[in-house]
Amino acid sequence: MGFTQREKIMNLTNVRPLKKALAICAMVSMTLFSTSCGDNGETNLEIPGVDGPKVKLLDNNTLLISAVFENIQLQGGLRYAIPKYNNSYLEVSPDLESDGTLMSVSVSLEDILGDDLLSLPPQSLPGGRALPGVSSGRLPAVAFSIPKWKNMAFYLGPKFFGVFIPTNLEIGTDSIITARYNIGEKRAGNISMVGKDVNGENSGFLLLLDLDATTKSRLKRFMARN
Repeated sequence: MGFTQREKIMNLTNVRPLKKALAICAMVSMTLFSTSCGDNGETNLEIPGVDGPKVKLLDNNTLLISAVFENIQLQGGLRYAIPKYNNSYLEVSPDLESDGTLMSVSVSLEDILGDDLLSLPPQSLPGGRALPGVSSGRLPAVAFSIPKWKNMAFYLGPKFFGVFIPTNLEIGTDSIITARYNIGEKRAGNISMVGKDVNGENSGFLLLLDLDATTKSRLKRFMARN
């Protein structure tokens, strides 16, 4: 027999602490992002040479974006600060389940829900092409490079948060392929494969997550519970 959303919430008060925690975790997953509860089994645009990106909302108020780069090998791991994102960082390390490299981007909700980053200079994709799905083609952003990844960018606007991760994609010069990005059965934004520009540079993938007023409100409630 099915239950209404209200009945599900009321039933949380009648279960043991462990079951209650798991139930809350599952409900947060349904309302917005995947949490650390486990794999959602979602199907998204497949990026050649990349397993991911995958998104999880952790209970330490962190948005975790991870991807495995199958054709990049590192001998050791490193952590990098993200410019202007005071509480966020990026880590790269050898992937334990493959011969590739795992990149994990830990973005603090405190950074993306504040107003400080909205005053950053608007930027387009690395190389100058317009951001797909954004009417102005640009968003406030910071750009930086680390070894193996040149011209990475983090974008934040009133309605979007996004990251551009450079990787070698042979999909045609100046080609951009965009599709919906889902977490579980819920759309969370768009994912784009960006081909090389006319100079043979700046290919990669762009993940743009919805950050409208409703999403911000849900994220703030999630922060308040943690």
